Amino acid sequence: MADDVTPGGGIVLGTPRLLLRPWRVTEAAVQRELWAERDPRVPPHRRIDADGRPTVAEIEESIRLSPVWSTGLPAIERRSAHDVVGYCGLIDSEETPDGEPELAFELLRRVWGRGYATEAGLAILERARSSGHRRLWATVWGWNVASCRVLDKLGFVETGRREAHVVHGANLVFSRRL
Repeated sequence: MADDVTPGGGIVLGTPRLLLRPWRVTEAAVQRELWAERDPRVPPHRRIDADGRPTVAEIEESIRLSPVWSTGLPAIERRSAHDVVGYCGLIDSEETPDGEPELAFELLRRVWGRGYATEAGLAILERARSSGHRRLWATVWGWNVASCRVLDKLGFVETGRREAHVVHGANLVFSRRL
């Protein structure tokens, strides 16, 4: 994995097939597509609402205002096609037992099953390890079998802790020592 710095100061993580880098305003439509594709079992605040929000314009503004990521959710760009297909990164979570960050990833449905989530996740794990993190967490809805498989490939183990939700099912908690 190679790290490079973009002209704007953002770090780029490279894998053989992917670049993980800051989002560009012109890629807001990709983020909106991710919102639109989400499973109906995902809580409503993470899906497009009845008023069509967030809009592409709102997402563009969010990208403009967001600082360049350090441990955030970088875009996943395929090197071969030069297109963005999702995100993978770390988010700070006040809910984790030891204050260590949580791994989060989401890819467009059209690229599922190609190993991109695992490849991007491995790059983020290495970056977290080299940054001094000792453990990472992840939460996944129990019905999201594909994401559970990705976490397994990345070496995460289920902790046995579950956050039950009457409508959306159980949110499973995973962890991984680095």
